Order: sequence, then C-alpha cells, then structure tokens
Amino acid sequence: MERNTNQRRAIRKAFEETGRPLSPLEVLQAAKPYAPSLGIATVYRALKGLTEEGWLMPVELPGESPRFEMANKPHHHHFSCRKCKLVFDLPECRESFKALVPPNFTVDSHEVVFYGLCPKCGRR
Repeated sequence: MERNTNQRRAIRKAFEETGRPLSPLEVLQAAKPYAPSLGIATVYRALKGLTEEGWLMPVELPGESPRFEMANKPHHHHFSCRKCKLVFDLPECRESFKALVPPNFTVDSHEVVFYGLCPKCGRR
C-alpha cells in the first residue's frame, strides 16, 4: 500500500469535491490547488494505486481514454457533453431498460452513456 502523501490526499479531495468522473488531466487541475508541486506522472501513479486499492474505478466510454471515479457509488450511468467533454454521473438506473432486452436473452451487466450538451454548454 502506498503512503498517503499530501499529493494523494489532494487527488482524493479532487474526486470528493467534483463528484464526477475525471480524466487524469482534470485530476491534475482539480488537485493542484491543494498540492502545487503535483505533476501528471504522479497523478497517473496515484490513479493506478487508488484503483488497485479499490478506492477508484475506471469509467470506460467508447472511443475515449479512461476516466476515474470513486468506487463506492451504486450502479449508475454517465452523460458525456459533446462540447466541453466533461462526463457527469446520472444518479439512477431505470428498471425500464430491461424492456429493451430481447426475449430469452440473459443480461448480467450493462452500461449506458448519454451524449449531448450539459446545462452550461446548452445555454445560448
């Protein structure tokens, strides 16, 4: 287990404060105010370590580099803004998704990603 350095504490705080999936660059930007000497290589090492510890989990979106989010969240889906490229959590999974599954198919897992404009980018 890696030490809980000031830089790692800053990275954890970035996730706790934003509450959404973050790319490594977004982690760097959000954590830097708490650890000014933080660099991208340290962010990547910390993301790897925090994922191995089970504190973070990767968020895989088709055609994009992985983002990361806290692993203690219940099952949920994501919204990706096409303009600002930020990814947001959607707080629930609709039971109605099961109606999309063809008869005689067994679902053991699913991922749903919505794409469009977030409220900030959708303003005119």
